[in-house]
Amino acid sequence: MDALATCFWCSLAILSYSYLGYPALVWLWARRRPKRTRQSGALPRLSVVIVAYNEGHRIGPRIENILQQEYPADRLEVIIASDGSRDDTAGRARAVGAAQVRVVEFPMHRGKSAVLDEVIPTARGDVVVLADARQRFSPGALRALAARFADPDVGAVSGELMLERGPGGSEVAQGVDVYWRYEKFIRRNESLIDSTVGATGAIYAVRRVLFRMIPADIILDDVLVPMVIVRQGYRVLFEPRALAYDQITPSARGEFRRKVRTLAGNFQLLRRAHWLWNPRANRLWLQLISHKLCRLLCPWFMLAAFLSNLLLVGQPAYRVLFILQLLFYAAALCGAVLRNSQRRNPLVNLPYAFCLLNLAAVIGLFEWLSGRQAATWEVTSLNPAAAGGFAGGAGRPDWVAVADRRLRPK
Repeated sequence: MDALATCFWCSLAILSYSYLGYPALVWLWARRRPKRTRQSGALPRLSVVIVAYNEGHRIGPRIENILQQEYPADRLEVIIASDGSRDDTAGRARAVGAAQVRVVEFPMHRGKSAVLDEVIPTARGDVVVLADARQRFSPGALRALAARFADPDVGAVSGELMLERGPGGSEVAQGVDVYWRYEKFIRRNESLIDSTVGATGAIYAVRRVLFRMIPADIILDDVLVPMVIVRQGYRVLFEPRALAYDQITPSARGEFRRKVRTLAGNFQLLRRAHWLWNPRANRLWLQLISHKLCRLLCPWFMLAAFLSNLLLVGQPAYRVLFILQLLFYAAALCGAVLRNSQRRNPLVNLPYAFCLLNLAAVIGLFEWLSGRQAATWEVTSLNPAAAGGFAGGAGRPDWVAVADRRLRPK
């Protein structure tokens, strides 16, 4: 009985720390000991890199969105890398006809990481902004990102992704939106303490001289690239004024697929980058364990809490706790039944979204273990007739061969 009680309370403690304790910890830490950064009006040369695969239907408006940024035209370069596209992505990008736009066309579809390895070293900008074809930037996004690089200790800056609930959005969209705002709260406070664990893939910037080659089969470049920069002694900041806008995936299935891929990428990264586990090599060790690893393990602690509580149900106090668990999962089940509803009901859609995301962690683990979750990603499109995505190939062995000494940008 004591072992069951220990299992239950330890599981509950880890779940509570992961979702409540750690956010509270970083909030208090950021209030008491925030790290300041310098900012100035000096603007570095920027190269915006977009790796596109079959994005002909939206590459033109995406380029126009970047060219309309509140940033000096003579200090801005836009690189469109067509990754073996089978449509007219490259042609439509060239048709924009702007002097700042450079189109690089690759004959084979190899994947985002492989393309970044070739394109970023050729960029003319001191700072490289990585973006996707799908989203759009707010007018001042690039200027907000660039301003943070006035501090020589800053090696990368992540922008903020704003999720909009588009037409046809389901009940799960509200749960996804709440989860994403919760996630940004944590990143904002991690940034104030030192650095965020990763960046927002839709909008982040890095010093070009700090970029290191990444394996072509890596799923999460937006976690690996910033963490390698942290390893070099620099900070990775979160900039809430640099906004990228996207619509929440219309269906629960689409959001689930997206989350499974992301979580499989976390398993892949933790398995291959062994230095992340070493507190001496990774100064964000506590943040990584709390923010990433605990989240990956939470589904198993949920299962342990439920089963141990079931075996303790004969005791009155544990009976009440078990009833509360049943009510929570019943609410999640109702959310699943009503997932296509247009009505907002946080009492069911938030438990449903929570359980859906934890189920994605379980599926992500098995996808990674089986090798079925490759770097290939077909972007979930709001237009059913459109298709797009990224893919990956063989990895490179030098992605963690990073010098531990600080490299001052030129």
